[in-house]
Amino acid sequence: MSSSEEKGPLPVTPEKEVPPPQFTHGGDAINQHRDQEDFWTRNGLNLKSFQRRGDGASIDSLDRTMKTRHLHMIAIGGSIGAGFFVGSGKALATGGPATLLIDFSIIGIMMFNTVYALGELAVMFPVSGGFYTYSTRFIDPSWGFAMGWNYVMQWSIVLPLELTVCGITIQYWTKDVNVAVWITVFMFAIIFVNVFGTLGYAEEEFWSSVLKLGATVVFMIIAVVLVCGGGPEGSAYDEYSGGKLWQDPGAFANGFRGFCSVFVTAAFSFSGTELVGLAAAEARNPVKSLPGAIKQVFWRITLFYILGLTFIGLLVRHDDDRLLGGDNPYINVDASPFVLVGLDANLYGYDSFMNVIILVSVLSIGVSSVYGGSRTLTALSQQGYAPKIFSYIDRSGRPLISVLFVCAFGPLAYVNLSTSGVVVFDWLLALSGLAALFTWGSICLAHIRFRKAWARQGHTLDEIPFKAAGGVYGSYLGLLLVILVLIAQLFVAICPVGGGFNDVEGFFKSYLALPVVIVFWIGGFIWKRTGWLRTDQIDVDTGRRELPWDEINEYRERLAQMPAWKRVLHTVFV
Repeated sequence: MSSSEEKGPLPVTPEKEVPPPQFTHGGDAINQHRDQEDFWTRNGLNLKSFQRRGDGASIDSLDRTMKTRHLHMIAIGGSIGAGFFVGSGKALATGGPATLLIDFSIIGIMMFNTVYALGELAVMFPVSGGFYTYSTRFIDPSWGFAMGWNYVMQWSIVLPLELTVCGITIQYWTKDVNVAVWITVFMFAIIFVNVFGTLGYAEEEFWSSVLKLGATVVFMIIAVVLVCGGGPEGSAYDEYSGGKLWQDPGAFANGFRGFCSVFVTAAFSFSGTELVGLAAAEARNPVKSLPGAIKQVFWRITLFYILGLTFIGLLVRHDDDRLLGGDNPYINVDASPFVLVGLDANLYGYDSFMNVIILVSVLSIGVSSVYGGSRTLTALSQQGYAPKIFSYIDRSGRPLISVLFVCAFGPLAYVNLSTSGVVVFDWLLALSGLAALFTWGSICLAHIRFRKAWARQGHTLDEIPFKAAGGVYGSYLGLLLVILVLIAQLFVAICPVGGGFNDVEGFFKSYLALPVVIVFWIGGFIWKRTGWLRTDQIDVDTGRRELPWDEINEYRERLAQMPAWKRVLHTVFV
């Protein structure tokens, strides 16, 4: 009989705010090992710290210094980057303000359900190094192999792209210095942050997220004033405008092709949201901090993406030529609608302020790429899906060889300096373009199959300490929306926004990730000789976290005594 069914009478005080239970965790031994090292070694600041950890270190021996505040900020602001601040401009030009709002809202619903499904699985089965292991455990080991390598490849390719964008962003202020100099500077900055391991990543993400969220709040306050006509005299916003841009030049652009194209752009803008699940395994107490962090995703989707882009659609014309970014093949910060609003409002210095935010955002994603790629590669290695050399974990808890492997892709940014660099980068982007969608779809499918196996083996939902807000139906919805985005991208790959039909090269530049994933899947099958798992083959017990059910049951009893509105508040937001 499960201890979850042992629910005795408990004292109830519904008038008092009830904090969630302080769940215990299994990272004490790891943290004790870390505390035995001297300051310089445990923080990766001397040569001794680079030595292999001598305790037969596994992926679960990664440094566990991440705190609740780190996880919360990674969840609410970690993936807000160039896709939001700059890519939203091209999306506005492609589909118009109504399409921008509708598509980002739909993808927000998809991500809400996906991240909640990830949270439920991560609380039940703590996995350091990669949620791709849920695909291995609940779907198909060969598919898990494909998802792991797909995720490593995604972040390895994102790193040189972000370095290139950093160099281009600096050119907003000066074009006298060669881009290669800035690429080098920012590459060393990313390496420097990763010297400090998990704590370096966590602190960088915390402060960069604070800055990004603060800048977005400032923008929304300014936007309200400008929409109401409070801009400086002689500016584009010195009289009330309201929703007139939805009438002229209109709410939509480029018809169904524009809608599908923005649908895909919106999905890419949420890339990195799943990192909160990866980071949770390196937190001091993930079962305590992860549920609260997962709930912060709602605020990011609602307040920052949806509300922020609503103001963009009210302030910037979708037929403004500046949104297209000129001749730059990657990203042009001059095309950011957040920058254009400041310029048109005659807010001197605001454009430079927003470009600093964009630079911080891009650098943050570069640091995340090394973190996400290296942890996943180490987990692949220790589960026999990658060469053993990548299982090396040093005395400060860093997956050293894996970090070096991902960093080795950074110099690819220099190909941008040659005349053929654009062609090379186009194909690199094609390789990583759809990678995140496969990851999200796999998380939803893994959750669906976990719930099915859980019920088949006689367990109840009461035995799950943190449940996805939408349950298994939310995961079905998330999976359906992922499939719709893939179909939309297929349509855009065949019928681009400009009209007509794509050639073969254009098609594969838009859809190359699918055949690459299929090749990985076939490779995984040849390596592991395993296929789709039947429900009765799925193991839902091994590695399941031990939980303090007395505390959990007490919390549930108190929650049940609260008014309905307060229960919703605690369940979804607290």
